[in-house]
Amino acid sequence: MRVGILTGGGDCPGLNAVIRAVVTKGERQYGDEVVGFRNGWAGVMEGDVMPLSAERCRDILPLGGTILGTSRANPYATEGGAEAVRATLDREAVDGLIAVGGDDTLGVAGRLAGDGASIVGVPKTIDNDLGVTEVTFGFHTAVQTATDAIDRLHTTAESHHRVMVVEVMGRHAGWIATYAGIAGGATEILIPEEPFSMSGLCERLLAHHDRDVSATLAVVAEGARPEGGEVIT
Repeated sequence: MRVGILTGGGDCPGLNAVIRAVVTKGERQYGDEVVGFRNGWAGVMEGDVMPLSAERCRDILPLGGTILGTSRANPYATEGGAEAVRATLDREAVDGLIAVGGDDTLGVAGRLAGDGASIVGVPKTIDNDLGVTEVTFGFHTAVQTATDAIDRLHTTAESHHRVMVVEVMGRHAGWIATYAGIAGGATEILIPEEPFSMSGLCERLLAHHDRDVSATLAVVAEGARPEGGEVIT
């Protein structure tokens, strides 16, 4: 069997580990030939193929990023894109494709699968905002990184008697803010799923700050918004 693999969307920890696992397992256990498509769906549309082998992937496990490159290209947003994908898969004799990505990348994979393509999706996103999976890889590392930043801000907030606001990623989901905020001992956590009262937020932060008992920190997810207002940018 000839298997293709691509990585799409933003990069996150674990991408090269997935590539290595697919190649090693396929080659050594099943005798499969694995090829990579460079730069996500763009590589499939353009026929940009990279041969992969267990030897080629031997040392990539600890590397960040992705050896295949990535992009946010969408075949369905490109004229003739879906047809180009099918043509490439036929020309390269790819029996099955593994798409590693988040909501956008797997959305394309789902549409192509609905049209008859043999595709497996691997849930990759630091935002943890994909359905039908308990957790996505990249999420725990994002939480750890955000928590470390919050921990370091505690001493600055206490030393300078400041109210600190920490914005974290997550798009339209509050998973990173919630997990990192709890782990980092945040005073307030604002998430997209729950619009907040700006006046109430200010009152609570100032009340906590005036007690001078500990650092006052608000962790804000990038998609958070006040009641009746727009997303905070």
